[in-house]
Amino acid sequence: MSSAIEFKHVVKEYKLFKNDKQRFKAIFNKRIKANTKRAIDDVSFNIEKGEAVALFGRNGAGKSTLLKMITEVVFPTEGEVKINGRVSALLELTAGFDPEFTGRENIHFRAQLMGINQEDIDRMEPEIIEFAELGPYIDQPVRTYSSGMKARLGFAINANIEPEILIVDEALSVGDKAFRVKCNDKINEIVASGVTFLFVTHSTNVAKDFCSRGIVMKSGKFIYDGDIDSAADFYEEMVQEDIEKKRRMKEEKKKERLFQ
Repeated sequence: MSSAIEFKHVVKEYKLFKNDKQRFKAIFNKRIKANTKRAIDDVSFNIEKGEAVALFGRNGAGKSTLLKMITEVVFPTEGEVKINGRVSALLELTAGFDPEFTGRENIHFRAQLMGINQEDIDRMEPEIIEFAELGPYIDQPVRTYSSGMKARLGFAINANIEPEILIVDEALSVGDKAFRVKCNDKINEIVASGVTFLFVTHSTNVAKDFCSRGIVMKSGKFIYDGDIDSAADFYEEMVQEDIEKKRRMKEEKKKERLFQ
């Protein structure tokens, strides 16, 4: 098997300035000081074509930065990232729309941004429109859409462009209950077809339903990589340890206040 996603000793650092004024000055003056935040710290891994992998991690673990590098929103400070295949990311569904374009025009616009040729866009368009269930609104400017309508259109585009790599954030919530069921069924259909699947989640039970491998992140590092059952157990134990640590710290602070 060949790799769909490959990271080699990847580091991603962000410069943190006191304010926007300092950030602007730093463009012209390299002597302007800034704090450095290492969001990804020497990460190496492979995801093979057709694998279904769950990515676990608490808030601040580095998951979002990792996904931004896979989708080429940001690039590594050090190391190498290789992506082999068309990526569809069900994350920021409403990003990239032109509010003055109609829904139909935005289908073409978004697909072109993804590098899809016109012939394939024309072939995919009817299925995208049918899936979105926007009726006559498909030919109205997106600025007239509700946030839910924009999310439905975004999901319909990303889920129907025949991706080779599918990334899904469990926080995804689109439309009413019936439409959410339809979205979940579509994701399961895509995964079953052999598409490489990366599922970002806190829910170990959901991940076990269709992932065979699990990766756990903490403070920008990969701290566990194994089969889904052992990875889920590791993550749940880590979360419980963190909760217990915070509880003890809270009790200690409370005692300190009482004896002051």
